Amino acid sequence: MNKLNLPKMSTVKPPKPKKTPINDEILPNILDRCFDAEYPNQKWISDITYIWAENRWYYLCVVMDLFARKIIAYKISSKIDGELVRNTIKAAYRSRGCPQNVIFHMDRGSQYTADETRKLFDEYNTVASYSKKGCPFDNAVVEAFFKFLKRNEVYRRHYATKEQMYASLFEYISGYYNTRKKHSACGFLSPNKKELLYWSQLNFSNNKNSCPEIQTAVGGTPNSCLY
Repeated sequence: MNKLNLPKMSTVKPPKPKKTPINDEILPNILDRCFDAEYPNQKWISDITYIWAENRWYYLCVVMDLFARKIIAYKISSKIDGELVRNTIKAAYRSRGCPQNVIFHMDRGSQYTADETRKLFDEYNTVASYSKKGCPFDNAVVEAFFKFLKRNEVYRRHYATKEQMYASLFEYISGYYNTRKKHSACGFLSPNKKELLYWSQLNFSNNKNSCPEIQTAVGGTPNSCLY
């Protein structure tokens, strides 16, 4: 690493905020490690990680749609607080047109269990789902995203300024991960391509069902509805 002039892959971690014990009945694990989704906006998952930049810690919060493993929103803050999480949640809903009854899975961090955050979920008619206490495997998909983000991007760079960090994360998430990263869970398509394929197939199916002439043409004689 010294010969290649690469930065050291740091194993230093920031201190973790204390968590307040909460009854399991209040925070049910609805997702229960069922990470496959039948359609976009059925299941979302979220978490926070830390990144060293400008000689201090910054915190990255993401929301992933499990259907195509797509990062649909992310925010960065110098504080690991509820406002970071709520801003990311709002950005996710804005980017997806405010879908209803999304299963939103997260851990039991105070940022997610805060009253203001739970009220926000109520406003969006969100079905909140929480990991079991001390069980990172319940959030395994987004944890894997963070692992490869740091291995392939963050640990290979030295962020002298927060602007460098912002640009790096934008390039990785928007320029590579969502657009070009192939996933076995997506049939070896990128997240964007899998979603595009889903919507194009759905639109074709809806158009065919709304036009009886198309069904006739597909099964037999052509009709002007096709043209």
